[in-house]
Amino acid sequence: MKTFNTIKEIPQALLANLASLGFSQMTQIQDKAIVPILEGKDILAQSKTGSGKTLAFGLPCIMRTDISQNKPQTLIITPTRELADQIAVELRKIASYKANLKIITLYGGVPLRTQAQSLAKGAHILIGTPGRIQDHLAKETLVLDSIKTLVLDEADRMLDMGFYDEIIKIGSNMPRSKQTLLFSATFPPKIEKLAKALLKQPLVLKVDTLQEHTKIDEIVYETSDKFKALTVLIQSYKPKSLLIFCNTKVQAVSLTDALHRHGHSAIDIHGDLEQKERNESVIVFSNGSKRILVATDVASRGLDIKGIELIVNYDLPFDKEVYTHRIGRTGRADATGTAISLYEPQESTKCSYITSLARTEDLKKLPIDAAFKMTSDYDTLCINGGKKTKLRAADILGTLCKEVGIGHQMIGKINIADTKSYIALHHSVVNTVLKALKNTKIKKKKYLAWIVE
Repeated sequence: MKTFNTIKEIPQALLANLASLGFSQMTQIQDKAIVPILEGKDILAQSKTGSGKTLAFGLPCIMRTDISQNKPQTLIITPTRELADQIAVELRKIASYKANLKIITLYGGVPLRTQAQSLAKGAHILIGTPGRIQDHLAKETLVLDSIKTLVLDEADRMLDMGFYDEIIKIGSNMPRSKQTLLFSATFPPKIEKLAKALLKQPLVLKVDTLQEHTKIDEIVYETSDKFKALTVLIQSYKPKSLLIFCNTKVQAVSLTDALHRHGHSAIDIHGDLEQKERNESVIVFSNGSKRILVATDVASRGLDIKGIELIVNYDLPFDKEVYTHRIGRTGRADATGTAISLYEPQESTKCSYITSLARTEDLKKLPIDAAFKMTSDYDTLCINGGKKTKLRAADILGTLCKEVGIGHQMIGKINIADTKSYIALHHSVVNTVLKALKNTKIKKKKYLAWIVE
């Protein structure tokens, strides 16, 4: 596999930043896409989730951004808020070598006025969902006549959600000379139609288009009692982290409550939650405070959490493409994982596309530890300060260790958002930290703190 330093256009400062972030070797999609994108070619790329495509399109966009022009130069359109946020986090890390490059996210669940105020101050890279981008165009709080590159990420999912017309309209607000990069995990006819409408003589790339069966162990179990079957799976596999998919919001909430009643540490994520709540669900799951995340398909795309060991399709997905994206939440990058689907006898025809890919096993043959519960040693503490108050993870870590006297081994992941910060703490020190922060300053300022439930 080639390394990033084989691309002569990448400046030394960016190479050093990539190395500090642990990026040295390129994935297949990065190897095939970065140079053509830098050359200005339109790209039509098929690549499975977890293949490194964010860096494949993000790195060239960052490199080609002219900081002296305080206008949007790249627009990245995504199907979900979670994916928009995730791309923004990754690109901000990569762009840190380039001072004053500004990235803004545009999606629902956040006041339009707040986003309009940020846009008025100028930005270079915009990342958003079709609906909210359309809202800003309609209110004339967003002008796209300076866009050089349009990126459509997870394009097949956006078309599944009915956003074809919105994407075409958004594209019509940009210069015809713009470069367009379309990334999709699948190539249904709708993608070909969109590509013909937006792309000019694109370079077609097909990389990692199939799940690597050696990386994801796919299994199906037939059962007449899905919750009992799920309990057996938990007590047999004993995963450190478990992502469960349901088809409806009601089922996700109900299942999460049932898992709580049985002593497991679980949290849900679905479309009825406010964006702040959805973000917090992802944070407490990714930092280990909650070991089970119960999700609707809002999480089948755009959720990139390292180390998810086990995926369970509690409800069968509606089609093969959704199944592919669900199980793609495990076995990412160089990791391996297990994806299990449960089905009731009357659903045997519905899941035939899964049984043709996965092996069928018998729940009765699984050894179980009836006393095992998926509980966590950590809680998540939230404080009302973040990037906008110039807080860094090092500031919080230093205060907790030096001022409060907490051992660093009691502190887990620290996530810094715009206005809040989240700290995973061993439950034995949570009350000590809460009490201490009432009188202890972080960077000469007192902050409110509370536990995320």
